[in-house]
Amino acid sequence: MAHILVIDDDEEICRMLQELLSSEGHEVDIANGGQEGIDHYRRLPSDLVITDIFMPEKDGLDAIRELRSQRSDVKIIAITGFPVGQRQGYLELAEDLGAARTFTKPFDTRALVEAVRELVAG
Repeated sequence: MAHILVIDDDEEICRMLQELLSSEGHEVDIANGGQEGIDHYRRLPSDLVITDIFMPEKDGLDAIRELRSQRSDVKIIAITGFPVGQRQGYLELAEDLGAARTFTKPFDTRALVEAVRELVAG
């Protein structure tokens, strides 16, 4: 299957995504923040990156920019739990920067798994 990198400062989300995607046969690495995720990707590029948008230190939008500058064809899913009414602009910006799919927390895990399948299949 695919090698997936999850970037999120919420350990519970990271653990849940790791369990969910591992049960689908994927190899899943975790990074606890934007800079850690970028550093990890430089050492070990992934087939797909799932990143939170709002994180301390380096947010997901900056991470998307840097990941795309390293490899323009990297497949990215952006997620956010930012308050309703304020998040839509950030999700659209994530798409403009190169996120192939976006989800709001809490998200439908079946829809996320399907998006991963589609993106990994190419």
